[in-house]
Amino acid sequence: MAGNREYFNRKLHSLLGVIPIGIFLIQHLVVNHFATRGASAFNQASHFMESLPFRYALEIFIIFIPILYHAIYGLYIAFQARNNTSRYGFFRNWMFVLQRISGVVLLIFIAWHVWETRIAAAFGAEVSYDMMADIFSNPFMIAFYIVGVVAATFHFANGLWSFAVSWGITVTPRSQQIATYVTIAVFFVLTFIGIRAILAFVNPDLANI
Repeated sequence: MAGNREYFNRKLHSLLGVIPIGIFLIQHLVVNHFATRGASAFNQASHFMESLPFRYALEIFIIFIPILYHAIYGLYIAFQARNNTSRYGFFRNWMFVLQRISGVVLLIFIAWHVWETRIAAAFGAEVSYDMMADIFSNPFMIAFYIVGVVAATFHFANGLWSFAVSWGITVTPRSQQIATYVTIAVFFVLTFIGIRAILAFVNPDLANI
């Protein structure tokens, strides 16, 4: 019975990491990337997302609850795991360790990001280009957000590989190798989009480099 429960929890944890959390990550990065087109383009995209019908219900049941479950159970997996990179040193063992490390980093980053934006908005602040530009006026926050974005894109991309294996999509060594290449490409593309958006808030000219 306990084994069935753990199997279900791991499956649900894996699924939520892709749907809906992964989809939300991509959508969030795309909206932020509008900053490369200027303040008005970002504000328009941001306000469009805020004006969606049933916004709060969507945020609670499609974003916050899945993220909370994924984070809590992910921490349980991270602290229960037995890492063996020092003994084996295989590529996938390192990906396993980095997945757990990035998850912890990501949890800290998300908590801070929500505090700076969503919680601030609940107290009357406007989530806008100027808000983000003000956050990035601090060089430490630039570095912190870059680390957070890289942690998010890596955790999602590497999680895609694990998802495909655990759900029986890639069962052969060949298919898993192809999935490795695909997820590496996903990581680089999403990281580029995320960091380019950060640079657009720091200095609009940097985003065009």
